[in-house]
Amino acid sequence: MDDSDFSLAGKLLVAMPDMGDPRFDRSVIFMCAHSEGGAMGLIVNKPAPEVRFGDLLTQLGIEAAPGARDIRVHFGGPVEHGRGFVLHSSDYQSESGTLEVDGATSMTATMDVLEAIASGDGPESSMLALGYAGWGPGQLEGEIAQNGWLVCDARDEIVFGRANEFKWNAALKSLGIDPLLLSSTVGHA
Repeated sequence: MDDSDFSLAGKLLVAMPDMGDPRFDRSVIFMCAHSEGGAMGLIVNKPAPEVRFGDLLTQLGIEAAPGARDIRVHFGGPVEHGRGFVLHSSDYQSESGTLEVDGATSMTATMDVLEAIASGDGPESSMLALGYAGWGPGQLEGEIAQNGWLVCDARDEIVFGRANEFKWNAALKSLGIDPLLLSSTVGHA
């Protein structure tokens, strides 16, 4: 496989301690798309406590069924924060368009996924992100080369787990890295 075939879609980006951009401090980002044209991902460990799923449904005119699941709303990234993206297990496909990221995870950005979740149907696992993280051509590769991000395999307990405060540590530990020993100062040979 040559570099042009390499994609980080379906992987997690883990912010290094010395990231420099406070919006991404200790972020864990699920990569939804990555190609020569750029990259797009959703931060999975920064809840938006001021936004409740039920209130959002009400604003959108969607009625929730009794006992419908309440999913946590996250800050997905600094681009288009007024736009919602549902990252979910691949057991749900929207007729309006679902991006299958890998065999286990998909993303849908249309109202029907919210309606399905509100009615008690929809994907088994899901999280709603407002906004996304985006990179232009070559930008993400440059940030990785400058030690801004580590890359690891995505695990459901990290992506869809409710303990957001532990996701950064869990992602680092999945790489065999003790977060307490991770220096914010790096060097190049």
